[in-house]
Amino acid sequence: MFEIDQTHDPKLQSWVESANVAGCDFPIQNLPFGLFSNKPGAAPRIGVAIGDKVLDLRMAALVSSDDMNALMNATPAQRANLRRAISTGLARGSDQQKDWERALLDQSAVTMHVPCRINDYTDFYTSINHATTVGKQFRPDNPLLPNYQWVPIGYHGRASSINVSGTDFKRPKGQTKAPDATVPMVGPCKRLDYELELGWFVAQGNAQGDAIPITDAESHLFGVALFNDWSARDIQGWEYQPLGPFLAKNFASTLSPWMVTMEALAPFRDAFTRPGADPQPLPYLDSAENRLRGAFSITLEVLLLTPKMQAAGKAAQRISLTNAANAAYWTPAQLVAHHTVNGCNLQTGDLFGSGTLSGPTPQEAGSLMELSAGGKQPIALPDGEQRTFLEDGDTVIFRGWCERAGAARIGFGECRATVLAAAV
Repeated sequence: MFEIDQTHDPKLQSWVESANVAGCDFPIQNLPFGLFSNKPGAAPRIGVAIGDKVLDLRMAALVSSDDMNALMNATPAQRANLRRAISTGLARGSDQQKDWERALLDQSAVTMHVPCRINDYTDFYTSINHATTVGKQFRPDNPLLPNYQWVPIGYHGRASSINVSGTDFKRPKGQTKAPDATVPMVGPCKRLDYELELGWFVAQGNAQGDAIPITDAESHLFGVALFNDWSARDIQGWEYQPLGPFLAKNFASTLSPWMVTMEALAPFRDAFTRPGADPQPLPYLDSAENRLRGAFSITLEVLLLTPKMQAAGKAAQRISLTNAANAAYWTPAQLVAHHTVNGCNLQTGDLFGSGTLSGPTPQEAGSLMELSAGGKQPIALPDGEQRTFLEDGDTVIFRGWCERAGAARIGFGECRATVLAAAV
């Protein structure tokens, strides 16, 4: 597991003054990676966020190419050395300041892209709170299926429709069937929802046939971003049996543009525990280190901005707040170990969605399906509006951050997109 070192020192400050502002998402202790371009049509370049700036790594002579996946495929030791070099160069008093100032760009002046080449995408289902709440809507007497506490449930998703934050999308169409109808109909989704997730990125892969033991699993992860796996609940309800999600999930997903690295997360680890009455993980999903600090304390916030709010000049309103450590029933290391126990070969850049991260209380729900009890109890917004599911023009914004005593606060930036009307 990645350890705390001098790059995490909460007293460390940068000569980039915006990185030293209290509450900044991107202080020098963070240093997340992303792909950006500063000219229309230009090839994306590798950057690191620092305050309100982007450090162009190739211009700063820290990398020799702009292939993010090649960087992610480096060994953990090589990645740690790169982090230390970036931290040293950006630290106040650094000899690199004069040279690196020319490699800084304003974040507001660049275009961000999906942060790496995503080869494959697996969406997991790691929140037992979400699984139970949703299960009650379909199976009141048996909400949690018997395999849930034994197996990290997941399905193979669609990588081609994953977009970077700020990319809006059209309301999907598909088949639905009303309970009293004899035949299904095709039309725009009427129960469009967001899903509050984290997206974990694979670093080095593994050879086909070689399982990754849980003790090595985290060395195969590069970092994490905010992830919104939009869902068409009415389409899903009709099509998901017997094989699971299809058109209800493959039309759009949204990623925040910065990958917060495993190294940056080192101060924000938590113990992974299960209630005593629950089944404990099977041996291939268990280790002393995973139990001691396999979970991550990441605060997650959902905000909604409606067209009416926007027209009135009002800010987006928080509708949910939770923490990943309280929401996830499985750790990232367990996801890697389970995904490969059958010999599946992961590739650099593969994405693991956490599944909807809902905390233990109703206010911590990670979807409108939970907040509105399947559409039966509309949620009230401060301006008098109500929502059961998303309407055209609604903008959903995710924010995330880590903070605790003795460590510098780090953030994830925003993950946002607006729902457009369905295609004619």
